[in-house]
Amino acid sequence: MNECWHRAIARCALLLYCLLLAMQALALPDYDLLDDLLINYVDNGFVDYDGLAIDGRLPRLLQQFAETREAELGSDNERKALLINAYNLFALHGVLEGQSPQSFLGRRRFFRGMRLPLLGEARSLDDIEHRELRPMGDPRIHFAIVCASLSCPRLASQAYRPERLDQQLDAAATRFVNDPARNRFDLEQGIAFLSPIFDWFAEDFGGDEASLQAFLARYVRDADVARELRNGRFQIRYEDYDWRLNGIFRRSAGR
Repeated sequence: MNECWHRAIARCALLLYCLLLAMQALALPDYDLLDDLLINYVDNGFVDYDGLAIDGRLPRLLQQFAETREAELGSDNERKALLINAYNLFALHGVLEGQSPQSFLGRRRFFRGMRLPLLGEARSLDDIEHRELRPMGDPRIHFAIVCASLSCPRLASQAYRPERLDQQLDAAATRFVNDPARNRFDLEQGIAFLSPIFDWFAEDFGGDEASLQAFLARYVRDADVARELRNGRFQIRYEDYDWRLNGIFRRSAGR
């Protein structure tokens, strides 16, 4: 009886050990570490690239994203959160490596030329946005992914988490739509001065001005503006896009 009991305990211990190994192998990136980096080096969307470069933990996160596999993503929200976080992390890494979206040629290199391993293959920022995120059909992703430019949405000071992703994306949409540096609504003139993001990705917001205004009405805080948007009464004008860096990177001058 004692021998059988010992064998049963040994089998249970072996199964538990294998389960722990499997859980470690299927671990997602350390979003707590990403949180810590963003909290320390992002202030209201403005990035301290010098501090981030000195910190030295970003390569560890890049390695964790590189090692993540499709089988580890158990839900659509896990996949979406991973891709959003990866996009933002890759953009930060690109700046630290001397890349810049400020010029036309710089944008081509930044969005298409820079490729990093993710989910089993090397992916560019364009790959993540256009091949992966946009086909998910959630236009709020445009307010969460940040390409390191001043006219981009403000980079959040926290990682996107699968368990509260919808709330975070709603908050990102609300923050962007109501940011007067990116969108302005002139009730007297009946003109909405909007970020060109709404023009570039018009199909994601319904494909026409009426659909776009209905989308904006869901997130704008001013009740009078929301009413006029729902009624489709604004004339749309798109602002210029400021591609300058969304932070300070003094070390880049010596690169």
